Amino acid sequence: MPIKSVTPLEIYKSLEKTNCGRCQLPSCLAFAAAVSAGQKKLSDCPLLDKQSTEHLATSLQSGSGQELYQFVQDLSKLEQKILNLNFAEIAPRIGGIFREDAIGGRLVLKSLGKEFAIDRQGQVHSECHLIPWVKAPLLAYAANPQHQAITGRWLNFRDLPGGMERQNLFTSRCERLLKSLADQQQGLLNDLADLFLGEPISGFDADLALVLYPLPHFPLLICWHAPEDGLESSLTILFDACCAINLPPQMTFSLSIGLVQMFDHIAKQHTV
Repeated sequence: MPIKSVTPLEIYKSLEKTNCGRCQLPSCLAFAAAVSAGQKKLSDCPLLDKQSTEHLATSLQSGSGQELYQFVQDLSKLEQKILNLNFAEIAPRIGGIFREDAIGGRLVLKSLGKEFAIDRQGQVHSECHLIPWVKAPLLAYAANPQHQAITGRWLNFRDLPGGMERQNLFTSRCERLLKSLADQQQGLLNDLADLFLGEPISGFDADLALVLYPLPHFPLLICWHAPEDGLESSLTILFDACCAINLPPQMTFSLSIGLVQMFDHIAKQHTV
């Protein structure tokens, strides 16, 4: 039976994150997902101490590991696709940089102005903290056989392929959360522009319109309207039309969730 009292991410945070393979799985993330899905036991990790095991087992948090388990399977497939890529050939096409090294070279992509290097085994390296929900879109972007240059034409999430099916989740987990953060700290969006090389732009019916580049050819536009005359504020996230081509729909959703979670973390640090 799956462990229902522990969330997959809580399991992952408690692991050593060495990817030692002694649990017979390729990574600690895969192990966390397998435990949540009932495929592995906590005791299958020889590095997990008794205190951590007891803490996880008595946690009051709840949640199914099925979503993360499927995510890990998709991530493994993406890592396999990376093995067949010619980094030197695709780098200029997707806005990346090819850097030679002793083991086949690395594909360097900039996300929000920060560099992330993908090696020949599909592992991502960066000086920045890399959360799992951002790693998969980076690999999917690199492995995507189709590519389109930035168009300057903006679309709502629901207008992207498969967007209508996830629109309610996108609204609640991305737009509403980011709106709440912007309302609580009205300088937050300007801070994000400074931190992540965002571009404030004019010509939109918004008090603040900010373009961010989570991937080289994947701009998103945040439009925020301040509260006025008794009306509450509003926030919309738009995507360049090229985003529909350059990243699979589920990865666009995953990337958006990951980014807003990161912004939430930054906002809480600012509050403290």
